[in-house]
Amino acid sequence: MEDLLYKIRQCAICEAHLPLGPRPVITANPKAKIIIIGQAPGTSVHKTGIPWNDPSGRQLRKWLGVTDEDFYDETKFALMPMGFCYPGKGKTGDLPPRKECAPQWHEVLLKEMPNIELVILIGLYAQKYYLQEDAKRTLTETVANYKEYLPKYFPIPHPSPNNRFWKGKNPWFEVNVVPELQKRVKSILK
Repeated sequence: MEDLLYKIRQCAICEAHLPLGPRPVITANPKAKIIIIGQAPGTSVHKTGIPWNDPSGRQLRKWLGVTDEDFYDETKFALMPMGFCYPGKGKTGDLPPRKECAPQWHEVLLKEMPNIELVILIGLYAQKYYLQEDAKRTLTETVANYKEYLPKYFPIPHPSPNNRFWKGKNPWFEVNVVPELQKRVKSILK
């Protein structure tokens, strides 16, 4: 695993497309029980190299019902985005994750983590990639039907503050889905 992580952190496969240059951000451990597959690092995470080290990460930890200490314990959580480097700024937020990372690295990483009991799919990119034709027409429909993907996958929206409108239109998520997510995480980590 250490050799693989070293290779990934040296990756420059899409360097020409990265405005801040390559800085792959990933944490993984063969003992990890839960893997969180998000989109791509933002500028804060790019600067620090610490995944989910931003307001989105704070919200995610609340949704999961875990402390920072548990979240950053690599024997509990692996943190693997769809795109390992900051992709750049778009018109309404960051650009989509680069398409090179997941096919290049995900499968080989997952093979090194045999103890994964739950894959949390954050946002549309991770859900479309992993659920493929089983994903619903929209992220909202996929998240609303999360039980269809259990016990392996648990799809959730991105916890970004930019998603406050989605959360406002879909209060059922925090009322019904978040408690189920917390229950599942707690049962795996105990």
